[in-house]
Amino acid sequence: MRTARPAARELRPLPHEQRTLAGGTFAMGDAFAEGYPADGELPVHDVTLSPFAIDATTVTNAHFARFARATGHVTDAERAGSSAVFHAYALAGPADVLGRSPSAPWWLEVRGADWRRPYGPLSGVDGLDDHPVVHVSLRDALAYCAWTGRALPTEAQWEYAARGGLHGARYAWGDELTPGGEHHCHVFQGTFPSAPTGADGWFATAPVRAFPPNGFGLYDMAGNVWEWCADGFDPTWYARSPRRDPHCPAPDTPDARHVLRGGSYLCHPSYCNRYRVSARTATTADSFSGNCGFRTTSRAHSSAERPPDCAPADA
Repeated sequence: MRTARPAARELRPLPHEQRTLAGGTFAMGDAFAEGYPADGELPVHDVTLSPFAIDATTVTNAHFARFARATGHVTDAERAGSSAVFHAYALAGPADVLGRSPSAPWWLEVRGADWRRPYGPLSGVDGLDDHPVVHVSLRDALAYCAWTGRALPTEAQWEYAARGGLHGARYAWGDELTPGGEHHCHVFQGTFPSAPTGADGWFATAPVRAFPPNGFGLYDMAGNVWEWCADGFDPTWYARSPRRDPHCPAPDTPDARHVLRGGSYLCHPSYCNRYRVSARTATTADSFSGNCGFRTTSRAHSSAERPPDCAPADA
């Protein structure tokens, strides 16, 4: 008589190291008026947040691998069969380079690039467990959140967390990019886009704890990878944002843009000065690239579950 095999042990999410923040009132926006006007970093306005808990780091390859193995999730990049990889870091044969971005020729469209092969089909994530997962769309990030019972931070939560208790600072650690010559984040060093020097010790992604944390004990709130937020993007939102726990949902349309924060390893003063704590950018929910990841909040502390406060002005 056959005996039934024991059921496979359910794979559970890896733990998320998080920091519980007390919330309170802070000045949100660009106190130096250095941002790109179209990004909508002004006016500076007071925001009051309820307490919340947020990941100490971005979601890593190890975290995402557990999710993919447990659920069988196929990312948008995997479905597409290709993704954007910075030209200097691509690991692919000529036949797998499908083209360049007309507006940003340093981006190559590489067949087989996805979270498991972040630089193309000749790469992998072995030895990169503690690096941020990349090539994830907003839809992929939300699928991960649904499995783990977590949420994406609202844009206001993200900026409050990034400031680390500093009032009106330019960066997550102060007003100077490299105080005393010390690197505090992983951004592009050298002449962009042709000659990266890796002066901070890294070229493409860095481990999530490669640089000192901010005042709240949070890592990589500037540089390394862009981070998806729960908000839709509206450049006029700050002028009419609610004071308490604001959240700006995007319209349910394919071309709706969503907020990303923090900058990435490709940010450089000559091209993308968006590693300042107030900086914003946006793209559509189905977008993905080799410098895009996310971190999460505890759903119990998330204000992203509130009823909609706004609809973008162009909705």
